[in-house]
Amino acid sequence: MSAIHATAVVDPKAQIDSTVTVGPYTVIGPNVRIGGGTTVGPHCVIEGHTTIGRDNRIFQFNSLGAIPQDKKYAGEPCELVIGDRNTIREFCTFNIGSPGDAGVTRLGNDNWIMAYVHLAHDCVVGNNTIFANNSQLAGHVQVGDWVILGGFTVVHQFVRLGAHSMTAMCSLLFADLPPFVMCQGQPAAARSMNFEGLRRRGFGPERIAAVKAMHKALYRDELTLEQARVRIGELAQTVPQAVPDVAMMLDFLDATSPQRGIVR
Repeated sequence: MSAIHATAVVDPKAQIDSTVTVGPYTVIGPNVRIGGGTTVGPHCVIEGHTTIGRDNRIFQFNSLGAIPQDKKYAGEPCELVIGDRNTIREFCTFNIGSPGDAGVTRLGNDNWIMAYVHLAHDCVVGNNTIFANNSQLAGHVQVGDWVILGGFTVVHQFVRLGAHSMTAMCSLLFADLPPFVMCQGQPAAARSMNFEGLRRRGFGPERIAAVKAMHKALYRDELTLEQARVRIGELAQTVPQAVPDVAMMLDFLDATSPQRGIVR
């Protein structure tokens, strides 16, 4: 039997692995599935069509799987999907998706989510991210792997954040943040690249030098975005180790809409 506290209210239709722990006064709805090794603290509400993977640590006072804050939502069976080995601290609110998108809000694996974080409907968050306290994502935001959000970061709807990017405290994003870029301000402006983070993740000198060259092309040489794309593409010929990094940057830039643009 799962270690479910006597005061918890768990719908009998919920699918909860026998190794799950549920704390006092938590409420779990009928369409919830929770994988093995996950712990759910006291005073949480997990509802909607919510799937939670293995070995997650969900602290007290979280609201997971509530309907989206979208006036157009009319009860459609949208979802919240949480992967494995995530830490979700106190007072977070993750909503299900909406029928105007894929209908799924998704959090990947091995993420460190601090207190008071909001994931609105249809957000997609990758793996190994860190969201500091009070980071707030509006609807349809996409966050790549290894992204770090400083405390009180606010992200406008439909904005994308590329892998390995980072925001400073109190940053306000209205435009896409390319991979590797560090930004700060209201609205956010590019400051540098996340070189220390890349070193910690095993990037060698050649790859880091290529990232520096990308930063120079995007932000230092007064090039148009199209000219910067060409300059960045040439790095794949001169720095073979950076081929995947160049491809990721070009794919990100190619998907940026002219209306939204990138953080400058």
